[in-house]
Amino acid sequence: MAWHTGAVRILIAPDKFAGTLSALEAAQAVADGWHRTDPSATTDLLPLSDGGPGFVEVLHTALGGKVHRTEVTGPLGAPVTAEYLLDGDTAYVESAQACGLHLVPAGDRDPGRTTTRGVGELVAHAVRSGARTVVVGLGGSSTNDAGAGLLAALGATPADRLGHGGGSLADSGDVDLDAARLALEGVALIAATDVDNPLLGIHGASAVFGPQKGADPDQVQRLDAALTAFADRVDPGGAVRDTPGAGAAGGLGFALLLLGGTVESGISRVLDSVRLTERLSGADLVITGEGSFDSQSLRGKLPHGVAQAANKHGVPCVVTAGAVKVGRAEAAAAGITETYSLVESSGSVEAAMTRSADELRALAADIARRWAR
Repeated sequence: MAWHTGAVRILIAPDKFAGTLSALEAAQAVADGWHRTDPSATTDLLPLSDGGPGFVEVLHTALGGKVHRTEVTGPLGAPVTAEYLLDGDTAYVESAQACGLHLVPAGDRDPGRTTTRGVGELVAHAVRSGARTVVVGLGGSSTNDAGAGLLAALGATPADRLGHGGGSLADSGDVDLDAARLALEGVALIAATDVDNPLLGIHGASAVFGPQKGADPDQVQRLDAALTAFADRVDPGGAVRDTPGAGAAGGLGFALLLLGGTVESGISRVLDSVRLTERLSGADLVITGEGSFDSQSLRGKLPHGVAQAANKHGVPCVVTAGAVKVGRAEAAAAGITETYSLVESSGSVEAAMTRSADELRALAADIARRWAR
């Protein structure tokens, strides 16, 4: 493709490359690489998040507001420092800061023990700071406790049985949510996620996400049974457990719904907040990306959302990813013009993982050459 006369404008709007680059680092690497080939180009950096890691950083960059930092209970019980954003009377909480998989060493990963208590502590802190709407970004969690830890932190009882991971929920006894609901009286609670899984069953939190967090097949069965027993106590009619999104973040979505929360697209919330439509105006090309671009990416993950918006405005959109596992026809059907893989361009998975920034810069320089033909 040949550009029109004059400097081109590239909107660079990636998600994080999980385990290697933050969204901001990825965006900067693409911009640096593009400028190697085309120094006159205007690059507009727009790092993004779908509600998982990077949610607070991305929204702070877009919205301003004040970042609050506090110490909360980490996924294994030890304290961790976490942040949330307060913009006016709306707080944005990134659950992964309190219970993220990245906070648990690989050898210690056990979704039967990890807790969401710290997420509840963040929510409580935000409410004490004046928040009347709390948006909780779900994604990247190490937990599978149906949000019981969050409920305990907000006052649900028996707290000693709710705050120690999903494995203990089979013996939680009668659960009283009144104090937790009172703590959030007058507060609008929003679960920001693009996962539509229910809490239980073959499409539920334990079966779909448990293995990613360290559960073997036997533990998946035990966790699903424990979450079923818990749900029978707190959701006897079954109305909440089957709601799309209840299974997000190991069932954290379920707990937020129990407290009167609603589910909202994390991608839509972020794209609206960063005013993507306005940023697309005048752009000649959009570059988005993530660590692995696969079939799940086409079910509403962030690059898909960016591509749809770009397509509506007639702007070509390309995807850069650590690995691309989607065929050209599938990508085109989603509004994606081209896909580019770090593994292919660098020649190995090791290079793509250990030299991600360098390899992404080199790939972006090559993309600029191809698009300037």
